[in-house]
Amino acid sequence: MLPDEKSKRFIAILNKKVDIGKLMNALGHMTAGMAGGNGKAEEMCFLQYQDKDGGKHPNISHFPFIILKADNSNKIRAVRNECITRGILFSDFTSTMTIGTSEEQQNNTRETSEAELEYYGIVMFGLTDDLKEFTGKFSLFQ
Repeated sequence: MLPDEKSKRFIAILNKKVDIGKLMNALGHMTAGMAGGNGKAEEMCFLQYQDKDGGKHPNISHFPFIILKADNSNKIRAVRNECITRGILFSDFTSTMTIGTSEEQQNNTRETSEAELEYYGIVMFGLTDDLKEFTGKFSLFQ
């Protein structure tokens, strides 16, 4: 039996000031990190779909995935801090993660203070009610 699909959700908040191509890249990286990097795949409830012809459509989330927009990097920083305070699973992406090799990106991030990071986005997973408490003020990304 599946859990109540309204009980939990994924929420992404993307910085509307960043180019859409860069945002989609960031969203892909954050989502892959969220799903593969925390050992909570069972809790995230990924389903296996099959069409009438027997074709497989694997690993689709049972829970909603909501994409919201933030006016700027500082709004995402505040959400990140809230996730840390509340112990909510998250993955974020900054401008330091876009130039050069992965090693260069890690070095660039390490050499940049948190206050100077430009956030492209954040993806969270948790209880719907908990997430809505501090993400309800954001609008849907359109």
